[in-house]
Amino acid sequence: MGVFYHFGKYLILLRNSIRRPERTKMYVKRLFREMNEVGVKSLGIVALIAVFLGMVTTLQTAYQLIVAWIPVTVIGEIVTETSILELSPTITCLVLAGRVGSAMASELGTMRVKEQIDALEVMGVNPASYLVFPKILATVIVIPMLVVIAMALMISSGAFIGNNSGIVPINDFLQGAQSIFKEKVFIFSLQKAYTYAFVISSISCYQGYYTQGGATGVGKASTRAVVWSCVIILFADYILAQLLL
Repeated sequence: MGVFYHFGKYLILLRNSIRRPERTKMYVKRLFREMNEVGVKSLGIVALIAVFLGMVTTLQTAYQLIVAWIPVTVIGEIVTETSILELSPTITCLVLAGRVGSAMASELGTMRVKEQIDALEVMGVNPASYLVFPKILATVIVIPMLVVIAMALMISSGAFIGNNSGIVPINDFLQGAQSIFKEKVFIFSLQKAYTYAFVISSISCYQGYYTQGGATGVGKASTRAVVWSCVIILFADYILAQLLL
């Protein structure tokens, strides 16, 4: 019964968050603030992970597949396919669940225990619409952009390390990458990114919005936000692959 109770509260929070705002200009300002928090401040960690994933994937693919009868263009095909299909959306969003999700849950949880959310209600402001909706919308807008950047960096770093280590010339790598690229796979990856972005933001906001128990409760809410976001992302990864591929 506890699962249905929390799921119901989660749906109620989402319903309240999409109500028409009292002052649209104020919400637009918060939206850009959240986009900066989620996107710009996460760009460094996303780029770092993407670069090293691209290099490691190239080296491990070469180690496992390079034999006399397999063309080296296969490395570019495998690195590109895995980067677009799985590594970029899933690994990037799992990392962002830790960075973005915990930050959202901590911020809302702190506001809850300090009774700032209650103060907004007293002033006649819908706190769910004012606090939650800009975070969800900003995350859904920005995270797919970060995923596309991660794709480009993974493929570029893979081509770079393959060429400089003598494993595969860059022209052969790019030839393999171009031959395997499919628009359907790219669109599927973006669909996963949008889904994961909504999962991260909505679950993290829910955990933070209903925090109880002071500072200890804030820490627990942050932990639950990250854990549940990661679990639902992995579950959604399987469901989307089963339905759309």
